[in-house]
Amino acid sequence: MPSNAPRPSDPTRLVSLLWEPSDRPGRSGLTKQAVVENAIAIADAEGLGALTMRRVADRLGVGAMTLYTHVPGKPELVELMLDAVAGEAYADGALPGAQGGWRAGMRHVAERNWRHHLRHPWTVEVVPGRPVLGPGVSTKYDLELAPLDGTGLSDLEMDQVLSGVLALVESTARQQIGLDRLRAGTGDLDWWATVSPVLARAMRGRRFPLAERVGTATGEAVEAGDPLAIMRLSLELLLDGVSRRLD
Repeated sequence: MPSNAPRPSDPTRLVSLLWEPSDRPGRSGLTKQAVVENAIAIADAEGLGALTMRRVADRLGVGAMTLYTHVPGKPELVELMLDAVAGEAYADGALPGAQGGWRAGMRHVAERNWRHHLRHPWTVEVVPGRPVLGPGVSTKYDLELAPLDGTGLSDLEMDQVLSGVLALVESTARQQIGLDRLRAGTGDLDWWATVSPVLARAMRGRRFPLAERVGTATGEAVEAGDPLAIMRLSLELLLDGVSRRLD
């Protein structure tokens, strides 16, 4: 579910835009913060595909050209949105570095990022690119590194472990979001009732012994196909590897 919005082509302009005060009103009285907050509301409800500068302007009751005095275009707006929601992750004060050890801290990071993606499903739609560190993303990155500091990992290893955890969470959250959207139209039982007869005919006479064995076990396990359960198990395996490296 990639976004159609390209990443900004002028990183220096974007960095300035990210770090400029967001609550400074323009001549119309409109602030960059209001633009970003209303854009997030649209994307949360309808996805990035529904987000346009005109939609945001209509929601704010201003002309579209008024928005361009604050934000050059949709690519820059999406980056501002990503930075704004990144700043929410630990706003309640439950910090990763205060969870009682590096492993508990990284579990906390994973759970918070899972909730973050489900709260803002459009965050998994953005096409990957070079990270641009605004104040929200920088604060989040700093807080999420804290559990790994002092463990014996090098600075590069700390970044790589955190990146691995975040990539795992994002990929499984994307799967969960996709499943939620599918289930909103067709339930799992109805889907299987439609597909199973066709699949059985297509596979007749063919043998996939390993796939059949594992698939049967997966089908019988209540949580086997649950992206959250997959994320948590995969996280523990990843952290086991980190633990062995630290021994």
